[in-house]
Amino acid sequence: MEKKRYFPNLNGIRCIAALLVVFHHLEQAKHALGIANVYEWPIIQHAGRLGVGLFFVLSGFLITYLLLEERGRFGNVDAKKFYLRRVFRIWPIYFLIIGLSFFVFPHLELLSYPGVEEKLTVDLAERLGLLLLVLPNFAFVLYDLPYWCAQTWSIGVEEQFYYLWPWLIKYPKRRIPIIFFFLAITAGILFLGLKMVNPSEEVKDAMITTFLGQFRIQTMALGGFCAWLVYKEKEHILRIVFRKDLQIAVYTMLAVLFFSGVHFNGFLEVYAVFFAFFVLNVSCNKKTIISLQNPFMDYMGRISYGLYIYHVFVIVVIINVLTKYSPKWEGPVYQTVLYILSLLGSIAVASLSYSYFEKPLLAFKDKRFGR
Repeated sequence: MEKKRYFPNLNGIRCIAALLVVFHHLEQAKHALGIANVYEWPIIQHAGRLGVGLFFVLSGFLITYLLLEERGRFGNVDAKKFYLRRVFRIWPIYFLIIGLSFFVFPHLELLSYPGVEEKLTVDLAERLGLLLLVLPNFAFVLYDLPYWCAQTWSIGVEEQFYYLWPWLIKYPKRRIPIIFFFLAITAGILFLGLKMVNPSEEVKDAMITTFLGQFRIQTMALGGFCAWLVYKEKEHILRIVFRKDLQIAVYTMLAVLFFSGVHFNGFLEVYAVFFAFFVLNVSCNKKTIISLQNPFMDYMGRISYGLYIYHVFVIVVIINVLTKYSPKWEGPVYQTVLYILSLLGSIAVASLSYSYFEKPLLAFKDKRFGR
């Protein structure tokens, strides 16, 4: 049987994406808790969304390649095993952070955060119902979420991608009706939610705009297209994408765009094209000018899911501890200590979770259902 393909640098990509999100939320929490911050800087405002966007492109690339490989090796896609693999990987710590955010964190003084009280009482059944159905992006748009678990909205988008994508690979001749059915279900859930919330027209328009802005299936589909190029060995396209001069030009444009903080309509889709180029090169191009292969980035990538899920509550704890026990401490030293403690604390919690909670489940998943 043909050996599965190994893609280098993927953990390095996960590391970059996770750190972008951590830095964004750290400045956001400082802003909300009255600590000196640079949250209003465009580069910080966009960092979180771009980090999630990079995750989405990578997820679309990897999942699509694995599905294409499975269909190529076995002539079919086992949707049941695919979903079980995703459940064992995603659901345990997703439901853990949801449970902690609603039933534990509200009772801990060091996790206090402004504005969460209403989100734990008003429309609680509706909010929890959507979360239990693994529809956190709907819950986030319709009812908002406690800050400690607000980042789970992206898990909902990923899960909905997983609901759709295996069937497109499994039944390539039925893609159009499958896509229309998926979009109809998605729109129907949002419509019912808006009916229940019954917001004003202005708020409704804002909710729909927010939902569409976050519902980035097209970003993951772009990653999937890149996987198709690699799997089908479209060398006439890949040779162009892998050119050294093109890499230099594209990465230069990406750096200028990112550090300028420029925002425009559709900028997330533009970044997705840059990210797709980046993922293709660092994972498949033997002559890539960027290598992310080092022990730190590899480890950070392996624990990146936990890092993404847990870092928010760790940041809140660190800020509240420093505020309570050193209320007059401020300035560059304070900011440096805050960053170091937040990052180290998040890595520590994610490492413990990975070693003692996720890893045993992943081992069981790999043994029972494959990778």
